[in-house]
Amino acid sequence: MAVRTATPVTGWLLRGSDGRLTAYAPAEGGVVRWTETRPGGPEWTGPELLAVPGLEPCLSIAQGPKGYVHLVGVRRREVEGRTETDVVYATQFQSGRPPTNWRSLGSPHGQDWQRSAQIGAPAAAVDSAGLHVFVRNSGGGVCGRRQDARGIWGPWADMKGSHVLDGLTAVATPAGRVELIAAAAECVLRWRQEQPGGPVRRVRNVPAKPASGSSASGVTGDDRLTHFWRDAADGELRTLVPEPVSAEADADADADTDVDPATVSVGGTGSGPVAVLRVVLDGHECTVLAQRAVSGLPAVAVCPSGDETLAAQWSETGEEFTGAPALAVDGNGRVTVAVLGTDGHLRVARQRTDEPGLALGPWQRV
Repeated sequence: MAVRTATPVTGWLLRGSDGRLTAYAPAEGGVVRWTETRPGGPEWTGPELLAVPGLEPCLSIAQGPKGYVHLVGVRRREVEGRTETDVVYATQFQSGRPPTNWRSLGSPHGQDWQRSAQIGAPAAAVDSAGLHVFVRNSGGGVCGRRQDARGIWGPWADMKGSHVLDGLTAVATPAGRVELIAAAAECVLRWRQEQPGGPVRRVRNVPAKPASGSSASGVTGDDRLTHFWRDAADGELRTLVPEPVSAEADADADADTDVDPATVSVGGTGSGPVAVLRVVLDGHECTVLAQRAVSGLPAVAVCPSGDETLAAQWSETGEEFTGAPALAVDGNGRVTVAVLGTDGHLRVARQRTDEPGLALGPWQRV
């Protein structure tokens, strides 16, 4: 079975606690899943359909420190002559096993179905206590719900913001500190926790003109997250110069005109979000980036960790694909790149272990 809907986010290739990789993609009628038969492959099972009637193709995926995978999406259903829209989620506890039943988180707009129909794609991340889910609301701001350590969900909270475009991005550090970014017409909005498990608060906006659906974030250090987006005019990848967490905290930062954080070009143009992976190559900590180049091919670059602001040298590989690429380290410690081909089939390339640096082996069609 080929998949005809490409995932628009990058975090869709994940390694479970048993060392096996699993790839996920939205599809008509739910989510499809491919799972390695053993750590390091090369054989896979799938694509297997996880049925979710009414699920929109805007899946967000988050993995916590225990290896559990949380799938979060927006569902639209016809109920008694009206279209009801809600945020739903399920959790996969073990690779290849069925996830939990899909549960509803409702909508920031409650029973106002007209406003609920206008919410955006969700973003999810797991902090030191539990799962966070964020969505763009009908007014162009951001709302969020969070789960505590007992698994109990709090109410939807208004996190402010305005003129937000679709494509929120949330990510957590290894210690469980969450950050969130959102592209807007004239800036990139940001929220973060100063401490793991603490409140998620607004911090300074980044003056920019980001392309909708192009933002991405990844772990690039023990307590360092790096955020990326594309310039709306030329598709060039840009990032924020890292600053200490305490340097710009502002509990009620509705200040859209304060000190401007610095941004730089990472080099290379393309479309959609960039995949980000923290790895050790030849004894050095590095950040691997993967994007869809202007040619439509996968392109990969490697930066020394902490130097993601340097212009990256991109190498194109493979065949034309759709959606966004994904990166992971497989059960044998190899960097693995995954894309969804134009024919709807999963394609995977793994790091060669007989060469220094990051050299990819042949692409495998799954």
